[in-house]
Amino acid sequence: MTATVQRLQPVEAPTPRHRSTVGLGLGALLLLGVLAVVMFISITIGARGVGLHTIWTAFTDYDPTSAEQTVIRELRVPRTLLGLLVGAGLGLAGALLQGVTRNPLADPGIMGINMGAAAGIVVAVMLFDGLSQSTSVWVGFAGAGIATVVVYGVASFGREGATPVKLALAGAAVSASLYSVTTGVTMTDLQALNELRFWQVGSLSGRYLPVLSQTWPFLVAGIAVALLMGRSLNGLALGDDLAVALGQRVRLTRVVVFVTVALLGGAATAACGPIVFVGLVVPHVARALCGPDYRWILPYTFLLSPIILLCADVLGRVLVSPSELQVGVVLGVVGAPAFILLVRRKDLAQL
Repeated sequence: MTATVQRLQPVEAPTPRHRSTVGLGLGALLLLGVLAVVMFISITIGARGVGLHTIWTAFTDYDPTSAEQTVIRELRVPRTLLGLLVGAGLGLAGALLQGVTRNPLADPGIMGINMGAAAGIVVAVMLFDGLSQSTSVWVGFAGAGIATVVVYGVASFGREGATPVKLALAGAAVSASLYSVTTGVTMTDLQALNELRFWQVGSLSGRYLPVLSQTWPFLVAGIAVALLMGRSLNGLALGDDLAVALGQRVRLTRVVVFVTVALLGGAATAACGPIVFVGLVVPHVARALCGPDYRWILPYTFLLSPIILLCADVLGRVLVSPSELQVGVVLGVVGAPAFILLVRRKDLAQL
């Protein structure tokens, strides 16, 4: 009997570990240094080898007739900056969604962003011949934004509004519907199928200065807003009732978060295709490093996400040189076992 009573006693949840502010600040500076090193490696490594002198003169004494300097200015630097912004955008979008929905499996795909962008592109290819890459970026962006608005609108029906559970269900339903539309179009239109096959791999290759110039304002604006949402997400983590009692406007916070996620996820997906695992895994890594405080989770995610994305991109260039392996493929192979190891950690921070 005594043993039975002991088995029925509730088990206390592990208390989240809190880190010192000095330690978290030093960790952020260390990650900033690692990010600078990774960006430098991303600029220097490729099919055409370049030295430090070439990189320096490409910016201080540019010679348009030099193929090496042109590669640095027109290809490598825009590709690295796009990886920086897209990685940070996807990671922050995942962290925001996991915080606002309190769902550890939330990422931009749960809001229908990936399927919305894909549906927009295949429908545009079907309706208009000769869709250029610059146009497809805007079409994908618009599709992702419309899908996000539809998901939030559907989840808002009812007295309780857009609760986390209703958002997840609405996202799954809208994604399934858009998947049906995309499949139907690609089954009847070969050009749309070819365009979708190229886009849905998820890659930084071939996305250079034109794509960067189209998407960077949206990504920078979304990143700036996301980094300011830490205190609001900490309030939501306490529960809606307690957040309201503390004076927080819960509905307004959710609207701002979802608009920011649509901006970040939509621009990143339209620019480089649906890159997986960054928005899902990196916020968990950041949470394991710095604890449950979103005022630190968001900056850590901002630094970690482009580090992982650019490392995967460089790895894809090295593994099959002189060809390239798409970054979406590398992240799919490396990200799955990494995520399994992460969720098996006993001290994984709770949302």
